[in-house]
Amino acid sequence: MANIKVDVVNESTVVTDAQVQSLVTALQTQIHRDFAPAWGIDADLKFISQGSSIEPGAWQLVVLDDSDQAGALGYHELTSDGMPLAKAFAGSDMKAGLEWTVTVSHELLEMLADPDINLTVFVQQTNTSGVLYAYEACDACEDDSFGYTIDGSLLSDFVFPSWFESFRQQGSTQFDYGKHITKPFEILQGGYIATFDVTSGSGWKQITSYDEYPRVSQVRGRMRLDSRYERRRLSRDKWKRSEKHR
Repeated sequence: MANIKVDVVNESTVVTDAQVQSLVTALQTQIHRDFAPAWGIDADLKFISQGSSIEPGAWQLVVLDDSDQAGALGYHELTSDGMPLAKAFAGSDMKAGLEWTVTVSHELLEMLADPDINLTVFVQQTNTSGVLYAYEACDACEDDSFGYTIDGSLLSDFVFPSWFESFRQQGSTQFDYGKHITKPFEILQGGYIATFDVTSGSGWKQITSYDEYPRVSQVRGRMRLDSRYERRRLSRDKWKRSEKHR
C-alpha cells in the first residue's frame, strides 16, 4: 500500500465515468509497474464518480471539460488547504486534436514527481554561472507520438531521473520509459523544458524542440499550455490556489 492516495474525479461532460474509470485502471498500472521503479514514488489511485465525495487527505486529479486558464490543457497546483491538485481538460484536448488520456497521465506523473512545483536541478557551468532545470517528468517527451498504451489507453512517456544527470554519457543508460531519449536534457520533437539561467536576470524561460523541428506546429503540441511554467515565474505570495473539489 502506497503512502500517497490520489482520488481521480470526473467532472467532465465529454468523457463518461466508464471512460475515466478505465483510464484509472491503466494509470494505476503505469504508476506501480513503470513509474515507481524508476522514480521511487508510488501512489494508490481511486476513481471518484460524478457526485461522489473525495477522501479526506487525498491528493486530487480532476478531469474537466474546458480550461479554466487561457490556453492550459492541464496543470497541477495546490488547493487552498495545501493539498496537491492536478487538472486535465478533456474538452480542450479534443479541440486541440490531442489525446486527453495523455494529458491526464502527464499531470498525474508530474504531480507525483514534484507536488509543490519547487524542485530543480542545477547544472553549474562556471563558479559564477549555471542553469536550473525544472524537475518536470513529462515535458521533454510529452508529444502523443511518444506515448504508449496500457489496456487500450494512450499514456504519456516520462523521463527517468537520469535525464537530469549531466554526467551521463550518450547511450550509457535509459533516459525515458519509451527509450526515445539518448542523453541528458535531450528534448524530443514537440517537447520542452523550463530553465532558469542564474546569471541572466531574465527569470524562467522555455527551451523547446521547435528550432530543430520547425515544421511542428506549436498549436498542435502542449508547449506553453501549462501553468507550471507561469507559476515558477511568480513569487509564491502571488499564487492563487484552487478550491478543492467536493
